Parts: sequence; C-alpha cells; structure tokens
Amino acid sequence: MEPQNITSVPDFILLGLSDDPELQTPLFTMFFSIYLVAVLGNLLIILAISSDSNLHTPMYFFLSNLSLADIGFTSTTVPKMLNDIHTHHKIIPYESCLIQLSLVIFFACMDSLLLTAMAYDRFVAICHPLHYPIIMNPRFCGLLVLISFITSLLDSLLHCLVVSQLTFCTDVEIPSFFCDVPQLLSLACTVTSTTTVLVYFMIAIFGGVPVSLILFSYKRIVSSILKVPSSGGKYKAFSTCGSHLSVVCLFYGAGNGVYLSSIFSPSLRSGAVASVVYTVITPMLNPFIYSLRNRDIKKALQKILSRTVSL
Repeated sequence: MEPQNITSVPDFILLGLSDDPELQTPLFTMFFSIYLVAVLGNLLIILAISSDSNLHTPMYFFLSNLSLADIGFTSTTVPKMLNDIHTHHKIIPYESCLIQLSLVIFFACMDSLLLTAMAYDRFVAICHPLHYPIIMNPRFCGLLVLISFITSLLDSLLHCLVVSQLTFCTDVEIPSFFCDVPQLLSLACTVTSTTTVLVYFMIAIFGGVPVSLILFSYKRIVSSILKVPSSGGKYKAFSTCGSHLSVVCLFYGAGNGVYLSSIFSPSLRSGAVASVVYTVITPMLNPFIYSLRNRDIKKALQKILSRTVSL
C-alpha cells in the first residue's frame, strides 16, 4: 500500500481502553471521579500553600508548581477520553492530536524537572543545611522553575516537529486513549532508523538526565543521613524525603512502563494501563501522598476547612 502524506490524513481513531459496551459507563464514572479528585486535590494543595505563610519555602514552592503541572497533565487527556466514551466518537483530528501530544510531552517533562528541583532542594537541606537559605533563595528557585518551563517547551516542540514530518498509511488507529509518540511512530509508514533513534535519544536526554540527577542527589542524601548518630535524627531526615521518593517512584515507574511496552508490543494496548497510571492516577495521588505524610500541609488544609465551615 502506498503511504499517503500526513496532510491528507484527516484524523486518527483513539481506540481507548476497551471496546466492550458494558464497560463504557463504569469507565466514564471511574475516570470522571478520578479527574475531579485530581483537580480538586491539587487545587487544595496550591490554595493551602499560598494561604499559609509558614509554607512559603522552596520545597512548597516547587510542590505548588508540581500541582499546577499535574492539573494541566491530567486535563490534557482525561476530558477528551470522557467525551469519547460519552459520545462514542473516538476520532481526533490530526492537528488536535499534535496539540495533545505536545501538551502531554510538555507537562510530563515539567513534572520530571520539578521533581528534580525538589530532589536538589532536599539534597541542599540535608547535606548543606547551613548554606540552605543562601543557596535556595527565592530568585534561584524561580530560576529553576523558569528553566524547567523553557526546557519542557523545547522538548515538546522538538517532539512535535519530529512527528509532524512522519507520513501515515490508511491504518490510523491509536491503541490508547490519547496521542503519544510511541503509538504514532508505530503507525507511521516511513519511519527511518534515524527518526526512531532521534526520538528515543530525546526521551533519554529529557528523561534520563533528571533521573540521573535525582539518583545522584539521593545517593548523597543517604550517605549524609547514615552519618547522623541518633536514630531519631535519621528518621526525621528520611521522613522529609519519603513523600518525594514515593512520587518519583510512581511517576518514573509508570512512565518507563509506557515506553518499554511500546518497544516490545507497539501494536497492542499493552501500555494502556501504564498510561493510565502515568497520566491519570499519579496526578490524583500526589496531593494525598504529600498531605498525608506532611504535618504542615495537614495543618494548612485544616485551617482552610475550618474557615469554610465557619462561613
């Protein structure tokens, strides 16, 4: 079959998670509930941090930006999926697919870089506590967020540029509920080895470098904590990193599952579950992980709730 130019492809078909008609209503109810919890939970985290002066510190500054990125991340995929389930119209135009892909890459990269900044914040706080106020000053923290934003935008534009050069045959069914790079690569008719290497090189750079920095930070953190003589001091130091480590493992574990499954079985929906965890479950769980393990966040949320009840 002769490949046709990408501009002649009017749209893609998102196969979603299941074709079973009996599962559509339960899926809609479940993901609508998850989406509401994710958005409201992250909004509460942002509100708690902004309203409590005790939380105006670098760690919570990064956390509020992470919550904002998580809202954008889950809003890029879930509303479209809910609309597809409700209307049974699973078609997404080519331009919309590129926009969705760009936003997914942007927010995923933003999450990754903010988690890296939070790891560096914990590294400085534990390994260089006397210099912490000087190093992690407001200007430097703002610069880290700005660098994260610009780098994420660059990553998004590069992926979009590469995908826009692909040509597709008549088979334009995406075995997922959103447009992502691995699925589009598997559908393209004219994918060269250079294109594939370039895409995975960008993934390795924009994903691998943050992971390496996080691992390096925690290697130094663990080394410093082990030198603390008292068990109480060790527990306190480890507890400040517990929430962040949980989010890092959840985010990168699910993200690796998406891309590894796309390599070994690109034509199947084997990565659908990992994609759900990666784009939907993780943004929902982040507020719970940070609030349940953090006394300061709990106190701030209790103040907000008490004010709401008194009104």
